[in-house]
Amino acid sequence: MKLWADGMKAAQEFDFAVIATGHVWPDAELATQHYFPSPWSGLLQAKVPAGKIGIMGTSLSAIDAAMAVVVQHGVFVTYDEDKLRFDRAADSHALSITLMSRSGILPEADFYCPIPYEPLAVATPQAIAVEIAAGSPGLLDRIATLVFQELTLADPIWSQRLLLNTLDVDSFPEAYFKDRARYNVFRWAHYNLTQVERHRKKQRTVPWRYTILRLHEAVQEIVPHLDAGDRQRFMNGLCKVFIDNYAAIPPESIRRLLALRDAGVIEILALGHNYKLDMHKQHTVICSAGKRIVFDVFIDARGQRLLQSQDLPFPKLRRQLMVAGEERPALGEDYILLKPDNARGRIALAALPYLMYKQPFVQGITVSAQIGAAIAAAVID
Repeated sequence: MKLWADGMKAAQEFDFAVIATGHVWPDAELATQHYFPSPWSGLLQAKVPAGKIGIMGTSLSAIDAAMAVVVQHGVFVTYDEDKLRFDRAADSHALSITLMSRSGILPEADFYCPIPYEPLAVATPQAIAVEIAAGSPGLLDRIATLVFQELTLADPIWSQRLLLNTLDVDSFPEAYFKDRARYNVFRWAHYNLTQVERHRKKQRTVPWRYTILRLHEAVQEIVPHLDAGDRQRFMNGLCKVFIDNYAAIPPESIRRLLALRDAGVIEILALGHNYKLDMHKQHTVICSAGKRIVFDVFIDARGQRLLQSQDLPFPKLRRQLMVAGEERPALGEDYILLKPDNARGRIALAALPYLMYKQPFVQGITVSAQIGAAIAAAVID
């Protein structure tokens, strides 16, 4: 196997290669004074003037992008021991930040729970394996039955309040988000933060939250076995519930958001599904629900998108995969490429964005360590 690098006249030869390029973000060269294609495209080094700032996204990445801007225009101050406020700089009164997403829902705060995870009682690895072996038709609905049984067993009061026994895999997500959707987003954030801090002090675990957290890894095993229709149903519904649960954010991030709201600096905008985004050289325009908002600076803080063979930064390997019909690289359980034939057994793909199609929840140090261990074992063998 040969690797050509810029500035080198001759290729270097290797017996085995591991592609572990991690997250892939737009090049910082695409950023301007008025547009940042991601929070990691020069935003941290940029001087962002006080003005109307639009940030696409409401996850932790978007919140961190907002923090990168506001710390240039004021300071967070702790008072009365545990309260937080934001003091805006005298020359920054024009600062206004809008976080936006289709739903306009903020993540909730990290919650207390036992670690390592306690085993599931119903949706066990064995039960999941049985349903996978039964075939793809109806697989998602069968797994949803296990999920609902697990939740009902763990938290019957919450399940009854949600009317879980009347729901299916398609209606469950709407019921899950219903309370948050009907309240002011900051009011809910304050309520959730208060609850989470109280539970942490008492070391109390909320059963349904903890159960959903443990379920997401168990249920992920079915994703490669779903047919196209059920995969789309999963991504549009149950997947969003799992992501909302495991992507809970540090309580301090919620405190800072509430302090910014109290200071009149930040707002949340629910765009819905029918919005229009127009980017211009000096500004960006968002049109949604009959409103037209002009932003002086726009930051795209949406998460990592799923990558395919055509996105690989290695031209020859990319071309070989495409010729072999590998729109998405086929991998063994050890993450080693199965095609093309001349790369089979010689290249491992451990870059998370390329694994997200079959492992939509792949993230973090623990998972990366597991992937590394699997590849190392294959190399040793």
